[in-house]
Amino acid sequence: MTVAIIDYGSGNLRSALKAFERASRDSGLMKKIVLTDKAEEVALAERIVLPGVGAFGDCMAGLAALDGMVEALDHAVTAEGKPFLGICVGMQLMAARGLEHGSHTGLGWIPGEVVKLTPADPALKIPHMGWNNLALTDAGITHPVLSGTDEGTDVYFVHSYHFRPQDPAATLATVEYGGPVTAIIGRDNMIGTQFHPEKSQNAGLRLIANFLDWRP
Repeated sequence: MTVAIIDYGSGNLRSALKAFERASRDSGLMKKIVLTDKAEEVALAERIVLPGVGAFGDCMAGLAALDGMVEALDHAVTAEGKPFLGICVGMQLMAARGLEHGSHTGLGWIPGEVVKLTPADPALKIPHMGWNNLALTDAGITHPVLSGTDEGTDVYFVHSYHFRPQDPAATLATVEYGGPVTAIIGRDNMIGTQFHPEKSQNAGLRLIANFLDWRP
């Protein structure tokens, strides 16, 4: 039962791989975790992870450059309903479009757009970097992947843009950074975190373990 972490040239994936391997081992699930840039491996995987570091347009272009990857990913997630986790820009790519350095088309799985952070307090720096406390929505409180994630849980962020979903029900958690900032989104078999669970210590490992056992 393979978990595919997609390698499309976006950042260092080794920390994500090690976090998923540890969560799988510690939870007793013993999933096979693979880094792959092959569409056929993604098509055969039980569940799929899309990480991402960098600009929205560059990440989408990197994904599209892998032969058959966007098509395989779209079929696995939207047609077959396989559990999907997007991390950071990987979460943002679920949007219809991103507005970083122009307008770029995303995967379009959750209606909405990725916009620049604009804190009400000009003293707050961009990028938003470091630990911040999650505020769960009603949908987030009951979501299986967030089981054991308490109100105020600290998680680690590095980003300058955030997902603004069209439907507020898609937001599972926010953080406060000169106004509410989307931290987790989800719909059906898809979930995405703006923060990095692989860098969020025990809270991140718990979320990963829940995802590995999630049956939407």
